[in-house]
Amino acid sequence: MLLGTLVLTAPLSGLQAPDRSETADFVVLFQSRAVGTETVTLTESPAGWLISATNSIGAPFDLTTSKFQLRYAADWQPESLALEGTRAEQLITLATTFTETTATSQVLQGGMQTSATHQVSKRTVVLPNGFYAPYQALAAQLGSASVGTRFPLYVAPQGEITATVVRVAPHRLTTSSGPIDLREFDLTFANRSGPLTVEVWIDGRNRLARMAMPASGLTVIRADLSSVMTREATLSRLGDQDVFFPALGFSLAGTVSKPPGLVGPGPAVVLIAGAGQLDRDERLSGIPLFGQIASALADEGFVVARYDKRGLGRSGGRMESATLADYAGDAVSVIASLRKRPDVDPNRIAVVGYAEGGAIALLAGSQDKRIAALGLLAAPGQTGREITLLQQQHALARTNEPEASKRAKTEMQWRVLDAVVKGTGWEGIPPEVQGQADNAWFKSWLLFDPAVALAKVNQPVLIMEGSLDVVMPPAQADRLETLARARKKLPETATRKVVVPGVNHLFVASTTGEEDEYPRLAGQAVSPAVTSALADWLRTAMPKKK
Repeated sequence: MLLGTLVLTAPLSGLQAPDRSETADFVVLFQSRAVGTETVTLTESPAGWLISATNSIGAPFDLTTSKFQLRYAADWQPESLALEGTRAEQLITLATTFTETTATSQVLQGGMQTSATHQVSKRTVVLPNGFYAPYQALAAQLGSASVGTRFPLYVAPQGEITATVVRVAPHRLTTSSGPIDLREFDLTFANRSGPLTVEVWIDGRNRLARMAMPASGLTVIRADLSSVMTREATLSRLGDQDVFFPALGFSLAGTVSKPPGLVGPGPAVVLIAGAGQLDRDERLSGIPLFGQIASALADEGFVVARYDKRGLGRSGGRMESATLADYAGDAVSVIASLRKRPDVDPNRIAVVGYAEGGAIALLAGSQDKRIAALGLLAAPGQTGREITLLQQQHALARTNEPEASKRAKTEMQWRVLDAVVKGTGWEGIPPEVQGQADNAWFKSWLLFDPAVALAKVNQPVLIMEGSLDVVMPPAQADRLETLARARKKLPETATRKVVVPGVNHLFVASTTGEEDEYPRLAGQAVSPAVTSALADWLRTAMPKKK
């Protein structure tokens, strides 16, 4: 996997003026927390292109770059690369020269000098290991790419791999200065250690706007797009209201969707997002899951609230120290605001959580007994630790790695999870792994137990799962049903389980359900069977009093 700090820049393809330079700043985020900045300059001359950059990136990467210069000919044929910096206080230098078929590198790292020569393809895109300034060269060529387009990538100084475009999706961001249209290119890097998904967003001039590696929680975004007032345009319907919900010391930005022709206070639903950097639409693989569900439920007569998670979109607050309990508190704050609205019946408010949001919904239900009903969509039926290990085993089973390698990775996962929970035992675990795992949210997730949470709620519970879900398989729904029905003093009708045939973890029609199928599903609609079953249960769980 390509690890390290991202350094990005943005070209103007087709620029004719000689020796024209442009400088841009980028914000580097790790697990939604800003860890550093990049300053990048792109210079075009009659001889070609020069990408130069400096940066200062903190833990877990600990990288400072004093010199980064990558030269390309006018047709993006690489010519030379020179960089100098420090990583973990150790000097690193790299000098590479190119012909059309070879790349020769001299490397100094950790006091050791090495050299390497590799065969490369013509116009290969240069990506030095652990550095990302040259992603601009890739962004410049993505403007004319489509699904299936392949690029040779030279990972200096290791060798050449290929990148394949697997999805292209449009985005529109709303900013304080107006809307900006972007295109997202999802690529699969065929790394020797296994495929890596990389997202590269470009604007209408083929400038690099954003780059992310979702698996490692790493994102780099152009500074002008990183403002808290910048967010992706949400899926909206006639009559939607943009609102701010007061929380503990900050506000959560959201949208309230109302039924057409609503008269008097009506039943309401609060949608709770899953793990990750998700806004109010819960946009996953190009599918605005919550945007579609909110619209469908509003058409069925419900007032529906959804909101940007704390620290994302237009919401305040910070994510880095937030736990599941904190996110449950945010949901309770949203519910408290809804109870004050004249168009909401304060005694008929349900919460519906998706994936990790199901765990948050259970915690919210135990905090606020006035919540009328709980919906758990693709939610965990085992502890967070068990789910994490289950998902790792599924991923390993689909690789061709030797069994010894699989066992080693499983043992390392056990060690990491133990260290997160205990706070000790990090010796021998790579610092970058500790940097990704050692945080308050992950610890709270590993310790979450739905058996304990369900025993504390007395609301009616809906458990919904897709038959092809491999992230939270239907067995999770079976276990949740068993736990929910074991609650004392509640009738049989207080628990309902629905398994929707033919849909995956995103609740859209699927063939295999595997995550590598997701890029081909962009633009799909949530199955009507999901929203109709959800609306039917909500009406049953929250009947209007006569």
